[in-house]
Amino acid sequence: MAARDDTLLTDDEREQARGRFTDWTVGDAEMRRSHDASSFLAGVDIVRRVAEAAEDRDHHPDIDIRWRTISFTLATHSAGGLTGKDVDLAEVIDREIAADTPATET
Repeated sequence: MAARDDTLLTDDEREQARGRFTDWTVGDAEMRRSHDASSFLAGVDIVRRVAEAAEDRDHHPDIDIRWRTISFTLATHSAGGLTGKDVDLAEVIDREIAADTPATET
């Protein structure tokens, strides 16, 4: 797949992304994923870490927080659709979500 550039993904690359990012809805122009965090503060922490990665890449997702549910939408608006930048940031978001572990009940 295209990596970290503004070139739109091809149809084949978008299809590869659909197979690779199974927790995401991959459309022609954007990717979406939601996650129910283990707590509100855990969700805010995920958003903070994703925001830091986004700043480093100068590529910013749309983020919505509803209590523990965090939703991410990725698209490269300047290119008019999905690019390697979106795939790269989706990988980061998936890693940050994977790091969210539910609180242990006592």
